[in-house]
This record gives sequence, C-alpha cells and structure tokens, in this order.
Amino acid sequence: MILIVAAIVVSMRKHLGLERSIAWASLRALAQMLAIGGALGLVLADDTPQVWSWLWVAAMVVIGSATIASRAKEIHGLFSLSMVALGSAVGVSLVVVFGLGIFPVEPRTIVPTAGMLLGNTIAATVLAARRTLAEISEHRDQIEVRLSLGQTGPMAVRPHVREALRTAIGPQIETTKIVGLIALPGTMTGLLLAGVDPVDAVLVQTAVMFLILGSVAITAVVIGGGVARRLSTSDHRLELPTPVKRALPSPSSPEG
Repeated sequence: MILIVAAIVVSMRKHLGLERSIAWASLRALAQMLAIGGALGLVLADDTPQVWSWLWVAAMVVIGSATIASRAKEIHGLFSLSMVALGSAVGVSLVVVFGLGIFPVEPRTIVPTAGMLLGNTIAATVLAARRTLAEISEHRDQIEVRLSLGQTGPMAVRPHVREALRTAIGPQIETTKIVGLIALPGTMTGLLLAGVDPVDAVLVQTAVMFLILGSVAITAVVIGGGVARRLSTSDHRLELPTPVKRALPSPSSPEG
C-alpha cells in the first residue's frame, strides 16, 4: 500500500489524472484476491471432491471467453469461438501435463495450472482475433482479386491470416527466449521464496513456460482460422463487419 500511495502521489505531482484509477484498481484487486482466496480455500481443501476443481476450470474458460468477446465486439460469434479455442488449449495442455505425470492430478495442481495457461493466452487470443480482422480488412482489395480469379475464401485470406498469427504468437516466443536471463517468472520466484531447490523451481517453471507457449499457439490458430471463416461467405465472398466497413475508405473515394 505504501507503493500505491507513492504512485498516487506521482500522478498528482505530474498532473496525470490517474489517482482515482490507481486507487480503484488497487481496491478492486485486493477485494477480488481476498474473495478468490476464500473460494480457493474451499475448493482446494483435502475433503473437497475433485469435481469442484474441474468446475472452476470450466468457469474460468467461460469468463475468459466472455473477456475476449468484450475486447473485440466487432467480431460476430467470438464468444463461442473463444470457448473452443480456450477449451482446446486447456484440454490439450492438462492431458499432456497430467498424462505424462509432470504434476499429480490434484486440486492444488488442476486449478493453478489452468489459471496460468488461461491468464497468459487471453491477451494473445484477443490479439489474434483483432489482427486477423485488421489484416483482412487492410488487404481487402488483394483478397477480392484472388477471389475473382477463382480462389476459395480460405485460400484467398491465408497469407494475411498467417501474418496475423505471427504477430499474435511472436511476443510469447520472445518471452520464452529471455526467461531466466532478464525476467524471473512468477512460478519460479514463488517456489524460490518458498525455499524450494533452485533446480526444481527451474524445472517447474520450464514446464509451465512450454505449456503456455503451446497454449498460445493453439488458441491463436483456432481464433485466427475461425475469424477468417466468419469473414467469408459460403459462396466465397468477403463480408466484413459493419463497423469495419464504415472505417474503411470506399472504392470510389480518392483514398480507395
């Protein structure tokens, strides 16, 4: 709280106008974390059936999908597409991590592992959705030329979807490259603070980083491909959302 007060003082001294936002964000985070802590105490208790952990994971997938849909409202049907993307990423990742015996199948591993995966994939998923829409919108003329030459919708948009996916997955690749050199990730830091052997902490963090990178790739591909399919009709015509159409110059304008 001392550092929060310091941030508020800096905002006041520099006339940034962020005092209310900083105070509200801090109080909201504290309230949310206390509430989550109490709920997790019930879910992770030794005598609690494991099904409640899986229900918690399902709830996180739903909330994450709603968050993604709210951040890219111009894309129709993004909530259901996000459910498929996040569900696929979490499902594949948990099957790998538990199937190979990396972590035991227990409430204390199910919920935190799924939470780390979802928390790190949401930003990339939103970026994949918005960049796919932007790439297709910006290169509308090129895509329509390919369509007029007989290419199918998926073929015509493929180069631009590829570029959107590179943009969405790239930051996580760069984060994976520098892990341990510049930044010490949260899982590793928490284990070190808890007194775990550094090598064991590094191995756990490595497993988590690989899971996150794989999950980001899965969600980006599912979202990118899904958004591209939603922007083309069954008879291979490009159909952009109305807000995007209004933002683009018309073909008869000087900019077009």
